[in-house]
Amino acid sequence: MRIPARRALAVVATAALATLAAPAYAAPSPTASGAGSRTLAPRTWFTMAPDGSSGLTQGGAGIPNIDSVKKTIATYYADPGTGIANKQSSPYISEMKRIERAQWDYLTKALVKAHRHHTKPAIVFDADDTTLMTYDMEVGAMKFVYDPVLQDEWVQHKRFPATPGMVGFVNRARALGFTIFGLTGRNDDQKTATVANLKKVGYDGFTPNRFFTKWTGVGSSQQPSYITCASSSCTTVEFKAGTRKHIEKDLGYDIVLNVGDQWSDLMGGYADKTLKLPNPTYYLPSPDLPGLHEPKLTPRTHFRMAPDGSSGATESGEGIPNIDSVKATIRTYYGDTGNGIANKTASPYITEMTALTAKQTPIVAQACRDQVARGKHPAVVFDADDTTLMTYDMEVGAMKFVYDPVLQNEWVQDERFPATPGMVSLVNAVADAGCTVFGLTGRNDDQKEATLGNLGAVGYHPFTVENYYTKWTGVGPSQQPPYITCKTSSCTTVEYKSQTRAHIETLGYRIVANFGDQFSDLLGGSSNRAIKLPNPTYYLP
Repeated sequence: MRIPARRALAVVATAALATLAAPAYAAPSPTASGAGSRTLAPRTWFTMAPDGSSGLTQGGAGIPNIDSVKKTIATYYADPGTGIANKQSSPYISEMKRIERAQWDYLTKALVKAHRHHTKPAIVFDADDTTLMTYDMEVGAMKFVYDPVLQDEWVQHKRFPATPGMVGFVNRARALGFTIFGLTGRNDDQKTATVANLKKVGYDGFTPNRFFTKWTGVGSSQQPSYITCASSSCTTVEFKAGTRKHIEKDLGYDIVLNVGDQWSDLMGGYADKTLKLPNPTYYLPSPDLPGLHEPKLTPRTHFRMAPDGSSGATESGEGIPNIDSVKATIRTYYGDTGNGIANKTASPYITEMTALTAKQTPIVAQACRDQVARGKHPAVVFDADDTTLMTYDMEVGAMKFVYDPVLQNEWVQDERFPATPGMVSLVNAVADAGCTVFGLTGRNDDQKEATLGNLGAVGYHPFTVENYYTKWTGVGPSQQPPYITCKTSSCTTVEYKSQTRAHIETLGYRIVANFGDQFSDLLGGSSNRAIKLPNPTYYLP
């Protein structure tokens, strides 16, 4: 259910569908007062491989919900919701200070060693989110959807602030006698602006001759002779490790510390020590050099995350699921090969939904028959988005995980949504078993007719105008109904849906089951059974 209110990773193929680890959720419904609400709550622990492959095995509930991940990242950067990081105080700033302080004992000893052995000690720094902070661009400007044109605009206009604490760290290291090098995936056309941006925010140590950017292949910007990988397929690790080798072997320096925010900044050797800085806002993977095994230079795979984003105040940056890895995991789960379109034939999501509907159909149908046999009027309530109609192609293909109410309304009015896998047969089966089918959605009254048209077009027969509840707009005749007692301006999803279900029961029906993809679809009681469908693509508390 949806209420109107980066970089691409390789997607794991779903040809061989693994057994899903997390079964669909079904539980007795909690009461409106909250009894039993502990059972209707999102998972808070996750196992996730960085490459997205966990989408094959973890089940929908086992994938970090992307909206919760965004909230957690915002908390970590003390972003109040504007896409702008707090530059004075945040969990991120606090962690950066701790990381930087912890390096000085090692660096002091490394400097003494260099003097004793008459070597030239150097430190290598990446740019983005190592010396220059990109959060405001990545989140405020790009909404976590990488745009190379917009990135170049930010680079050329030198808009990036310094990464917290790093100006003092770099300048102190330079003053002590370390030679400072920059090594970034930004290209040669961005070198002048990047060095100027670094100087603008206070760095003293970076100079053009010791700042390495990547070639463009145009004009004089060609692959240097010391980089031996193929131009067309040079990986980040090949480029960066090859450049560090050049600094050490050709220029005669000893790199005592290599600092970066991506594991691919650090892999490949040619540094006495590596320092990984936190960055959950994007993930840039790269294969390691052939024959090199560096197990310590790999992302974390186990996480704890509260759904409301509060974990960003307590978890480290590495302890927050990286949003690019989350996107890749979701794509794998839906069988999306990278075009934002879910596979409609075979995917882990379809496998999970098939198992769920196969289990729930006979249970709910029997409950319908039992109630009819007792002379009762049984009913089943269904949400719309991602309960009866599948929104993945809109949410991901059209919106890129960034909700757009105008685009959502366009999809609704055009009746573009396919059926949620397995749900057409389930809905029709419970109707055939004697239950009256109700729809209850956060879509508004202006979208009711199109929603019913869409449902009918994909094969649902039991939904009717009289038994389909949409939310009021507050315009003209579309007003809050009298059976909804919450304040119009602050009516929550749980209040709206639970009070509507209570109203249905006052009409003489007994709701034997309530289906939804959000926990807020299910909380508040007035149903015998609550069935949670998987949906990691958004979270509506």
